[in-house]
Amino acid sequence: MIITRTPFRVTLGGGGTDLPSYYARHGGFIFATAINKYMFINLNRPVVDDLVRVKYTKSETVGHRDILQHDIAREGLRLSGIDRAVEITSMADVPAGTGLGSSSCYAVGLLNALHTMQRRPLGFQELAEEACHLEMDILRKPVGKQDQYMAAFGGLTVLEISPDGNVRVTPARVSDTTAEELERNMLLFYTGCERPSDDILSEQKHSLETNREQVVHSLHAIKEMGREILEMIESGDLTSFGLALDRHWQLKKCLASKVTSPRFDHIYDLAKKNGALGGKISGAGGGGFFLLYTERRHAQLREALRAEGLREMRYRFEFDGSKVLVNLMDAMHHGNGSAVRPCQLVAHA
Repeated sequence: MIITRTPFRVTLGGGGTDLPSYYARHGGFIFATAINKYMFINLNRPVVDDLVRVKYTKSETVGHRDILQHDIAREGLRLSGIDRAVEITSMADVPAGTGLGSSSCYAVGLLNALHTMQRRPLGFQELAEEACHLEMDILRKPVGKQDQYMAAFGGLTVLEISPDGNVRVTPARVSDTTAEELERNMLLFYTGCERPSDDILSEQKHSLETNREQVVHSLHAIKEMGREILEMIESGDLTSFGLALDRHWQLKKCLASKVTSPRFDHIYDLAKKNGALGGKISGAGGGGFFLLYTERRHAQLREALRAEGLREMRYRFEFDGSKVLVNLMDAMHHGNGSAVRPCQLVAHA
């Protein structure tokens, strides 16, 4: 048995510029943080049969990998050359469709587990790129490179994406004091809406491919604002960051028709009246979590949104990326009578 733990992420600046329809022409920039909410993947080799079992919100038991409906599990197994005799179980702190990168967390966590089982562990960059290849090239999902890289690396992290798709990863230079203040003031509220991001991202991709001026201009501005947000946070100017989030949200709403809705606009207006300097919906938009920044009116903001039916998700920043928590494969030695050794704890892939 192998268990991996992979963190979800929240984007702080540059969201949307990691899509290939944008970065292939203009280059991309992302500043994001991992949080201590996770995707857990449990990987096991059954000893009594050769069936493939995948358990998630559904439960599949099939005779061969290619019959699986779970596309990421199917293609992850294919990439690893495994077609039968495997069991994959996933659990997550946050449901899918909430804008925190869950599908990429699944891909990264699964690939991490599969490479560990085959005793071919990958570095973080290789792991992220393989997950990108799986989602973007094989499955042709309309996603970018942010989620896979943040899942693999964790931390308060900067991604510079060149037009050829190469990603340069650097940790943001944020002091402990600033990071603690940012954690305290940056609140996450669940809107109660789950939605697949594919429709919104597909519309954004089409707009970019047809060179729709408003979307291209908005992403240029979001990228520049992402760099400014990084500078604000690295210098400890969090008030300016909070105000920049408000401008960021106005730009983000221009990217696709379903990013916001009358209800979300009402929630955002209510948040601003009750102490939020700024905020935005995490991920592509259309549902999931509102990220809001406040400095002195935490209790007032929490009470107003609680009365509106929103639930807060408390979190901390996570500075580790995808890691193997448990590795019992070396202890199993099917059929050779070897003693079982204690579980091996390793820091990362």
